[in-house]
Amino acid sequence: MAAESTPLALPVLPLDDEVVLPGMVVPLDLSDSEVRAAVEAAQAAAASAPGKPRVLLVPRIDGTYAGTGVLGTVEQVGRLADGDPGALIRGRSRVRIGAGTTGPGAALWVEGTRTEETVPEPLPGQVGELVTEYKALATAWLRKRGAWQVVDRVQAIDDVATLADNSGYSPFLTTEQKVALLETADPVARLKLATQQLRDHLAEQEVAESIAKDVQDGVDKQQREFLLRRQLEAVRRELRELNGENGKDSAEESDDYRARVEAADLPEKVREAALKEVDKLERSSDQSPEGSWIRTWLDTVLEMPWNERTDDSAAGYDIRGARAVLDAEHAGLEDVKERITEYLAVRKRRAERGLGVVGGRRGGAVLALVGPPGVGKTSLGESVAHAMGRKFVRVALGGVRDEAEIRGHRRTYVGALPGRIVRAVKEAGSMNPVVLLDEIDKVGSDFRGDPSAALLEVLDPAQNHTFRDHYLEVELDLSDVVFLATANVLEAIPEALADRMEIVRLDGYTEDEKVVIARDHLLPRQLERAGLAADEVGLDDGALRRLAGEYTREAGVRTLERTVARLLRKVAAQHELGERELPFTVTEGDLRGLIGRPHHVPESAQDPAERRTAVPGVATGLAVTGAGGDVLYVEASLADPETGAAGLTLTGQLGDVMKESAQIALSFLRSHGAELELPVGDLKERGAHIHFPAGAVPKDGPSAGVTMTTALASLLSGRLVRTDVAMTGEVSLTGRVLPVGGVKQKLLAAHRAGITTVIIPKRNEPDLDDVPAEVLDGLDVHAVTDVRQVLELALAPAADGAVPEVPVAA
Repeated sequence: MAAESTPLALPVLPLDDEVVLPGMVVPLDLSDSEVRAAVEAAQAAAASAPGKPRVLLVPRIDGTYAGTGVLGTVEQVGRLADGDPGALIRGRSRVRIGAGTTGPGAALWVEGTRTEETVPEPLPGQVGELVTEYKALATAWLRKRGAWQVVDRVQAIDDVATLADNSGYSPFLTTEQKVALLETADPVARLKLATQQLRDHLAEQEVAESIAKDVQDGVDKQQREFLLRRQLEAVRRELRELNGENGKDSAEESDDYRARVEAADLPEKVREAALKEVDKLERSSDQSPEGSWIRTWLDTVLEMPWNERTDDSAAGYDIRGARAVLDAEHAGLEDVKERITEYLAVRKRRAERGLGVVGGRRGGAVLALVGPPGVGKTSLGESVAHAMGRKFVRVALGGVRDEAEIRGHRRTYVGALPGRIVRAVKEAGSMNPVVLLDEIDKVGSDFRGDPSAALLEVLDPAQNHTFRDHYLEVELDLSDVVFLATANVLEAIPEALADRMEIVRLDGYTEDEKVVIARDHLLPRQLERAGLAADEVGLDDGALRRLAGEYTREAGVRTLERTVARLLRKVAAQHELGERELPFTVTEGDLRGLIGRPHHVPESAQDPAERRTAVPGVATGLAVTGAGGDVLYVEASLADPETGAAGLTLTGQLGDVMKESAQIALSFLRSHGAELELPVGDLKERGAHIHFPAGAVPKDGPSAGVTMTTALASLLSGRLVRTDVAMTGEVSLTGRVLPVGGVKQKLLAAHRAGITTVIIPKRNEPDLDDVPAEVLDGLDVHAVTDVRQVLELALAPAADGAVPEVPVAA
């Protein structure tokens, strides 16, 4: 509790930005006029009264006096340690300042009322706990500063008011905090305030010490690491000198890179960029991760063949020699080899006439070889490089989904690498290699970007002379690189990317071409892999032809090569077991005993009663798949009029376009059945069912329209469809036969399947120019304009095979 006593008249001793609490003893400099005036006034007043001179110590903050001061007694007047006059003053008690008054001397006199502070005895429980907490906090703080003697003095204080005022000695308290303590009259409240201030300071000090410790630990670790690395370098240097080695330490590494950059044959802009990175390397520390990035970048730039070019060989600019190379390495594919020869001839003439570079850009197209698997697209790229005398690099793009695979990663990423295009040029060791972008239709896109979009600049002759990789960040001239692309499906290539390439189609091989390929290329390679010599095992042309025609059915030759390999392995195993003597020539009759029965026997070779077209309602069509052309059968039947509802049922995983073609075929027969002498009443009363076998394979497209019409007409008329006839074409509601695509692939498939007669739309007749002559010689091709012509050609006469009853769906 606090109580006020009789007013006092005291001279004011102002304290600028300082606070003295009761119980504190402070020295004051008497050279200050206000301090001297107050002390002299107090001494003059004390001359006529008992006791020591008394002054009122009042804090003055920014020129404003506080409302509460401290009664102080002048204990001693003398000189301070520096020799200046001074006075030692002890704070006694709080005084509430009142009005001004008069007194001796030049000092300001005021009236004040002393505040008496009392605390009940004994101390309440909460106050006792507060005293204990304050002493514990003060002890902890003093021990950190090493003030052990002060710890004992604080522990000896039992008075609450004295203990609270003792915090006035704390150097961490601000003037505002000390004024708050001064103006708090209640001792318990003042002790609470002092405790909170001390608690806050200790918390801040703990955080500061923790941060300082972490910083010091980091500095110590860096210094220790630096020292150890220097010691390690010194040890390595001594070992090199001892062993007579001439290696360079890290201090000389930047000088080594600078010398390598200056000695390298680099383009001017690349040299400037490399020297900037060398400057950064010199400024970076050995421990900096940036130094590692810079070294890797410099190594990549210095390994790039910036000014290295392969001189085109005599064959490269000898068009006859180039064509000879293509003919020697590939059988067939005449149109493809002609297009490549044209490409090389144009490059030759442009070079001869100084048109190789025009305005920083080079002319020429990017060839895209599109065709089914196994037709030799990748090996054609190698042949082009061989014919031109250039380095060949293959870049596999199948499954690539990250744009950085093409343009490279930013250098700041861990494990950053340049893109595949830059790596291909680096691997080739020249700036004009032949780069094959394999499986360009298998490129995908996801959250990491669209690689096909990054290829747009690479494959554009008008842009790729300034290609900029994200990793290198310098311009790279790709205009002299010969880019070739391969794809299985043209539709899977993005339109913008396909527009930058010239499409060259590879539609597959004829049977004769497969025999030549197997004899001249596949057999020698597989003989070597099987460990057999050419004079030990041979295959005659009859065996090769049967392997190509009946054991395999494909546009390419991969399965044919695997079959030849299997045959040779079988012969080698029999020889090792003592079951067969070498040399041995495999003939057509030996195939079944070695590798089993054939898997693809043509319909024409089967017994007439076992053929699919042995019953009415089955027609042979032609289709194009991802593996090239193929033969497609269409089956039709009618439901029992008592059990089946009228309508059309379609099965075989058909697409919307093919379903619409079936509806058109049915509508045509319903409207023109009488004209064709067909019992169209059956179509109105009985449900029709059309099925495409191989139901697990999705099918779509309009080219089966004439085939479905023929199957339904055969079903209604009871006339068989000729076994040797296959057809393709879109049908309209009026019976017109409209053109379709893939005629070449379809005729190749018909030839492989043993078909002798093919019906195509009249408007597709120009496509026959692309079909090999030996295929056309083995086919009787009919170009028609109306579905009536199709029925006349495809349906056998009634006398030759009419079936009296129409098949009924079960």
